[in-house]
Amino acid sequence: MHSQDIRKKFLEFFKNNGHAIIPSSSLVPGETDPTVLFTTAGMHPLAPYLLGEQHPGGKRVANIQKCVRTGDIEEAGDARHLTFFEMLGNWSFGDPKTADGVGAGYFKKEAIEWSWEFLTDKKWLGLDKNRLAVSVFAGDENAPFDQEAFDLWKKLGVPEYRIAKLTKKNNWWGPAGKTGPCGPDTEMFYWTGDADKIPESFNDDNDLWVEIWNDVFMQYNKGEDGKYYPLKQKNVDTGMGLERMAMVMQGKNNVYETDLFQPLVVKIKSKISNLPRRQAGLKSSNNEKEKSVRIIADHIKASVFIIGDEVSPSNIGRGYVLRRLIRRAVRHGKLLGMEGNFLAGIAEPVFEIYREFYPELAENKEMILNAINEEEKRFNKTLEKGLKEFETISQKGDISGKDAFVLFSTCGFPLEITVEMAKEKNIKVDVNGFNAEFDKHQRLSKTASAGMFKGGLADAGEKTTRYHTVTHLLHQALKIVLGETVAQKGSNITAERLRLDFSWPEKMTKGQIEKAEEIVNGKIKENLPVSWQEMDLDDARKSGAVGLFGHKYETKVKVYTIGEPASPSLGGQNNFFSKEICMGPHVASTGELVRFKIIKEEAVSAGIRRIKAILG
Repeated sequence: MHSQDIRKKFLEFFKNNGHAIIPSSSLVPGETDPTVLFTTAGMHPLAPYLLGEQHPGGKRVANIQKCVRTGDIEEAGDARHLTFFEMLGNWSFGDPKTADGVGAGYFKKEAIEWSWEFLTDKKWLGLDKNRLAVSVFAGDENAPFDQEAFDLWKKLGVPEYRIAKLTKKNNWWGPAGKTGPCGPDTEMFYWTGDADKIPESFNDDNDLWVEIWNDVFMQYNKGEDGKYYPLKQKNVDTGMGLERMAMVMQGKNNVYETDLFQPLVVKIKSKISNLPRRQAGLKSSNNEKEKSVRIIADHIKASVFIIGDEVSPSNIGRGYVLRRLIRRAVRHGKLLGMEGNFLAGIAEPVFEIYREFYPELAENKEMILNAINEEEKRFNKTLEKGLKEFETISQKGDISGKDAFVLFSTCGFPLEITVEMAKEKNIKVDVNGFNAEFDKHQRLSKTASAGMFKGGLADAGEKTTRYHTVTHLLHQALKIVLGETVAQKGSNITAERLRLDFSWPEKMTKGQIEKAEEIVNGKIKENLPVSWQEMDLDDARKSGAVGLFGHKYETKVKVYTIGEPASPSLGGQNNFFSKEICMGPHVASTGELVRFKIIKEEAVSAGIRRIKAILG
């Protein structure tokens, strides 16, 4: 079964079962989850609705969410780990006991029954029941054994010996950060080995059992005290990895053999086969060459999607991850014997693979390929020098933090590449020493070195809400002062200050900064009302609402307006100051903001500026 058919069948199945189909959110989580660099799961964009906020699509939704997980970068290249992947999910916001009518919430019974039906019914995927096994939460001091899930699986005909009772390590999801919604889950596994060697019982340690689906039952909220409290509403969060399911449905041994990767793999191998034998990675074993091919395929696909969501290579945050992916792909191409700039050519198949489901990639193709090409050129300028420097340094044995930083600052080697190359020589890198140099020179923020970026809102407290509201005022003020081409590129909002990243090619003048301040404070003094309404996306855009982050929005969205809407006294003309598609929260009126002050304006990367500001 083709991957596109899996997508279509999944969405059709859940639409038939009363789910609203919503689009994938951006890979940039924005204000929905401030604790991660990228959207790593389907729940990140939907977290507010798991906590009780009303979703425009109702209590049942389904989608296919694009995801990036940076913790698996070193694992990329094996049979299953990927940097970019798609998660097919169905959701219920609310306990059926407290909901009524068509499209009411549901919980374990419906989620488990639908999972089984979609996997095994011949109308859908039609998987062999004999090759399936499941697991449930065994219980601990925080939550009891999930007897309900266990009994539901037995009722569906799953033999008891195929139902494993596993610990929180295996059968508990979340929270995504330190706090938030979480709960027990039940997982489904498929036997990928020989049909005549299917074990009677499930063994989590046997890699031939591949996890293909996960039903999470959001029953708890983990508080700042580390304790688990029952949620006011029970939710269902399910996830089925498209790449793994394609592997199963297409009878392949690994994800790189599926239709989601083969055009890329073929493209890479064609470039190797056309090289003179002396260049074609002959120093490497076949296994090493195959892993390099897979790493390039994984990293270039992830890079295309990340750039497509308006992230540029840089030395901080998401940009640093992107830079690391591109440069690691370049290095592995060099290991295979490739020379010059080759990544943009390799990336071409990505646009065709995803043309039908993510047409925006093709629309932004030129921009994406230019960004990849420029970063590759930048790295190539110092790569040869860096490799020579590494060879010289590594001759002494273990690499000091200072030497690792030299490779980073002068040769463009991300620390992870230095560590990887050192591992190949059976030597170590003083990572702590590197971080000390890293901090001393202020080349990367502490959050970047920890793999974290506090994008969006840190919390939903009173002070943070005020800063979130004034960010809307600032964004519009910048459009007035600098021009309508200004676009927000990111934000970081805490209880102490706001940080807004925006597109602008040069340093703002003192006069421009003062004018922006004046406009914002003027709107605060006017004590403008702040209101919101739910609208169709097309209507929202026609009304003048601004969208952020290159999001692929749902058909119904929340629109926050600062100022009065169209007024009959003005001949129906718009009388608002700011109107943005946003999930909130916001203050009731701008008078609550008191006084606005810009404390710093600085460059972030080429074409991106940053303002830091406070309220008094």
